[in-house]
Amino acid sequence: MSTDDATEKARENGNGVELPSTQRLIPFENKEHNPESYEDMQLDYSPLLFSSLERYLPPNMLNLPRDRKVHFLSDILTRYSPQGEHTRVQKHRKYRQQILSNYEPRHKELYTMNAANFFVPSFLKAISENSEESFRRIMVEPTPGVYTFEIFQPKFCEMLMAEVESMERWVHDQRFHIICPNTMNKYGVVLDDFGLETMLNKLMDGYICPMSRVFFPEVGGLTLDSHHGFVVEYGVNRDIELGFHVDDSEITLNVCLGEQFYGGDLFFRGVRCDKHVNTETQSEVS
Repeated sequence: MSTDDATEKARENGNGVELPSTQRLIPFENKEHNPESYEDMQLDYSPLLFSSLERYLPPNMLNLPRDRKVHFLSDILTRYSPQGEHTRVQKHRKYRQQILSNYEPRHKELYTMNAANFFVPSFLKAISENSEESFRRIMVEPTPGVYTFEIFQPKFCEMLMAEVESMERWVHDQRFHIICPNTMNKYGVVLDDFGLETMLNKLMDGYICPMSRVFFPEVGGLTLDSHHGFVVEYGVNRDIELGFHVDDSEITLNVCLGEQFYGGDLFFRGVRCDKHVNTETQSEVS
């Protein structure tokens, strides 16, 4: 088929240039296609995003080499992203590479997913059975839509805390300015920036998505394709509280890594509509 035959005049890209139909994403997900992994590649965007988008590639592109698919998908992401967002992504990639080139991990075993050493047996059993019944067996639902359960072994939590302390010592010794986890917390680190992105991707894809598919299908529970993994600190000379807010996420996983402490209660007030995400809270009226 010639390019002229394949071109549909009614469809254009973000720059007003017509694209051949063979060079556009298809409108429906190809659920039968098993996408490749992009975890080992240096990308401007999340590797899981590329895996997700691969299901929307035209049929003639599905079996192309990975670098060809990355080039095609990166071009689309760049074309439709605002210029400011593209610049931010490039700057953050450079910032992250500077850390990864200089920081020496303390516990290298944390950086590769090892389910048997990371998770408690009850959680692994529930994931293995992969059913709503198996998930509910390990859960308590204190309020609708909020679930508590054991997930990590104490040894994993201890290693992760030690790794975070090592990261913070490196930051202090190098006088390196790091990006805060969010706009509300001043103390803590973004784990992805220090090389844990691949491990956390596997955590989300292989262990969180199966559960969110069951309990949060309305927000695309099985199709999560990005994450923001971070650790924050509270205490003396640190943040002492976090005000009421709305998480910018479809699913939030809060994990208690602390040792001996008091406080730390979480309060949930339900789901807010888009119109009132940032409005002030009001006292309940009995």
